[in-house]
Amino acid sequence: MTEKDPVQNHFSIQKIYVKDVSFESPSSPEAFGFKQWDPKIELNINNSHKRLNEQMYEAVLTVTATVKQDDKTAFLIEVKQAGIFAITGFNDQDLSYLIGSQCMSILLPYAREAVSDITTRGGFPPLLLAPVNFDALYQQHLKEQQDQAAESLTEDGLAQAEVTPEAQTQKDQASADDAVKH
Repeated sequence: MTEKDPVQNHFSIQKIYVKDVSFESPSSPEAFGFKQWDPKIELNINNSHKRLNEQMYEAVLTVTATVKQDDKTAFLIEVKQAGIFAITGFNDQDLSYLIGSQCMSILLPYAREAVSDITTRGGFPPLLLAPVNFDALYQQHLKEQQDQAAESLTEDGLAQAEVTPEAQTQKDQASADDAVKH
C-alpha cells in the first residue's frame, strides 16, 4: 500500500492540576464581623494555552474573584486550573475551538471546586461559580476578532485610498453618467 494512512483525530485529557492558587483576606478578622453577608462580587475569567510539543497542549483557566462587603475587600481569590491535553489530527480552526472552548469547559468544574473549597477554608461562605458557556464566549471572541480585522482593513483602505482631485472628478463624472443612463 503506497498511500499514507490518514491522520486520525485524537483528543484526550492527560492531566488536570492546579497551577497556581492565591487567597488574600486583607480585612480579616474584621471581615468576619459583618452583620449581614451581602457581598459585591467582581469575577474575571481568562484562559491561555501553550503548545508543549507536536501533540500536547497546556490549557489554563484563570478565575479571579474580588469579594467586597460594605466597600471593603473581604477576600480576593485567584485559581489557575490547568490541564494537559493530547490533540492531534485537527485543522487549525478546530484546534482553536477545542482549546478555547472544550478544554475550558473541562477545567471549569475543577476551578469551581477549588474556589469554593478555598473560600470556605478562608472562613467565608463558599463562593459558587455559575456555569459558563465557553462555546458562546468562543464565538463572541471570533466575532470580535473578525470585527477588528474588518475595521483595520477599512482604516487601512481609507488611509491608502486618499482621493486626488483628478480621481474625484472622474468618479463624479462616472456617477453623473450613471444617473443619466438610469
